[in-house]
Amino acid sequence: MRTVLFVDDEQPILNALGRIYLERDDVRCMFAASGQEGLKIMEQEEVWVVVSDYLMPSMRGIEFLSKVKNHWPHTVRIMMTAFADLSIAIDAINKSEAFRFITKPWNNHELTETIDEALMRYQLIKSLGSKDETVYLSLAQAIELKDHYTKGHCDRVAHYAVALARSAGLEQSQIEEIKYGSWLHDCGKIGVPERVLNFPGSLNVDDMESLMQHPRWGSEVARQAKMSETVINVILYHHERFDGTGYPSGLKGYEIPLEARIVAIADVFDALYSDRPYRKAYSFERTIDIMHEMTDTHFDPNLVELFLMLAEREVRINE
Repeated sequence: MRTVLFVDDEQPILNALGRIYLERDDVRCMFAASGQEGLKIMEQEEVWVVVSDYLMPSMRGIEFLSKVKNHWPHTVRIMMTAFADLSIAIDAINKSEAFRFITKPWNNHELTETIDEALMRYQLIKSLGSKDETVYLSLAQAIELKDHYTKGHCDRVAHYAVALARSAGLEQSQIEEIKYGSWLHDCGKIGVPERVLNFPGSLNVDDMESLMQHPRWGSEVARQAKMSETVINVILYHHERFDGTGYPSGLKGYEIPLEARIVAIADVFDALYSDRPYRKAYSFERTIDIMHEMTDTHFDPNLVELFLMLAEREVRINE
């Protein structure tokens, strides 16, 4: 059962948090009035997400969440505080690796959205650790439900990337890892609000910054689940550009791992050739033209030339 543990020394706060989930039967809520009580619950129950107050007597929230990190590293940790202090947020991130930082008074919708994302993150970490490829694809499909315009995107990207990797002469073992990375390349979108993913226009600066964090968030989950370096590279670097203007690291040219360069081409091709919230799909001919135009800035020129030949050949076969 998906379990959330709320830890706060003020009973009215715990009561208010409990009321939020009163009508939901898909989440089990547990409550503790102190860090010590919370640790005892953690020892007895599988807790997916823990939400802890910062300022509590005898054991501060950061100390409590740090202990949770050390003993139950997969449990997703959220800090809640009435003190919106940057140093507290930095402490929470550095010492306890908190997933999110929530200030009181909270917005109920934003709180439940954050907790739902944290629950999905826990499920993702646990499932990726299973090393079962059917689980990988199922998870990719579940993540796509957040972004309605990307249904089938991960599977199509994997199809294109595998074809390109095979034509580039990569070994079968690496091709398999590229397939898994393609399925999971957008797994970091669990940390991006649905309103951002489905916004039908240009995003503001803050929302764009949130969206641009998804490669880092996804790669952290994959690394925590002890996935291969190839899969992690695909997730982390698939938005890097050959001219160095991509994100999150601004890698340039052949600094970008080969597997990420391959998936980047497949990802952009499918994005252009599919409907998006802000536009309809381009025709195949226009998609090819745009890919050619982007070659100098976005793509490994040798790989994209090989890919476009493959794409045109496949379209001719299917005509």
